[in-house]
Amino acid sequence: MPFKLVNSLNAHTLSISLEQKFGFGLYGSINSSISLFHLVHLQRLNLGHNNFNYSQIPTTVGNFPQLTYLKLSASVFFGEIPSQLSQLSKLSSLDLSLNLDAFLRESDLRSLIRNLITLEKLHLSFINISSTIHDSIANLSFLTSLLLEDCGLFGKFPARIFELEDLETLDVRYNQDITGYLPEFNRSSRLVSQKFGDSCISGNLSSIRNLDSLQELDARACNFSGPIPDWFANLTQLTYLSLSDNNFSGGPLSWIGKQNKLTYLDLENINLSGYIPSSLRNLTQLFHLHLRWNQLTGPIPSLLGNLSRLAYIDLTFNKLRSSIPESIFNLMDLQILSLGSNSLHGTVEILKLITNWKCSLNLEL
Repeated sequence: MPFKLVNSLNAHTLSISLEQKFGFGLYGSINSSISLFHLVHLQRLNLGHNNFNYSQIPTTVGNFPQLTYLKLSASVFFGEIPSQLSQLSKLSSLDLSLNLDAFLRESDLRSLIRNLITLEKLHLSFINISSTIHDSIANLSFLTSLLLEDCGLFGKFPARIFELEDLETLDVRYNQDITGYLPEFNRSSRLVSQKFGDSCISGNLSSIRNLDSLQELDARACNFSGPIPDWFANLTQLTYLSLSDNNFSGGPLSWIGKQNKLTYLDLENINLSGYIPSSLRNLTQLFHLHLRWNQLTGPIPSLLGNLSRLAYIDLTFNKLRSSIPESIFNLMDLQILSLGSNSLHGTVEILKLITNWKCSLNLEL
């Protein structure tokens, strides 16, 4: 049973962390009778990344009046999330994410939001909520991180949430029935990560031009249109950028090159044209390069072989005309190389591939 250790804890214990970083640690059911729920002085409880074998979260989770931190993520909980969580009025961080068989009723979500007014982090990704996003979330004035990825949310996304003064991280990806528009952000915004891909949030991308500190932007499949603005070159703190599957009018990749912290670049199917620019050589941290389904022309640049961290290259379905540069054979960490549906010529020396690449490689030509 998972809680033999907990049964021996002192009644005045303030913090318990049994999170397993790699794989599942604790295994077995959890219920209201275990002595853990008598630790009324507890301030921090972390049971993340365990396997509680489809137990329900016990209703006695509300018995911790001093609790400020609760993490139960990825722990194989099942069923309705208890409304008693709303009694934890001192919580600053609540993480229930990645319990794929758990759900939260809309009325309980509203109650949770109403009572937990000191919340700084609310992480409910992959919890089945299947409701609208209540406007009262915008009343959580201390909120710094809101993660609601793939929660079955629908309806209009409250614009006031974007404007929370302390908000740094927002993730509402894969809620395909959310609608709404991006507000005009000002330079005082603290947003560093904004992910709303695969939703119906749209508007004018120019509204984010003032987010100088932005590190992550996921706006894939959101029906944005028009040209990709050149001011993207000024977002030099970006590490993650996905604009794929939008209705941009395309154009050259002239704005790429100054974002030298980028590790992930996904620009699939956005009508890009012209040559792959030489400025790409500045992206020395790049791990993932995804440019498929565009109108790119010219040769595959040899500079790709100098981006030593590259593990994933996908240039399929373009109009590239060249042989495969010898320099690509020097990418020792490359795992996927997809170049099909172009006008390539020349030969690939399979022996050289086997000799140079130590890892397994998925090669599509």
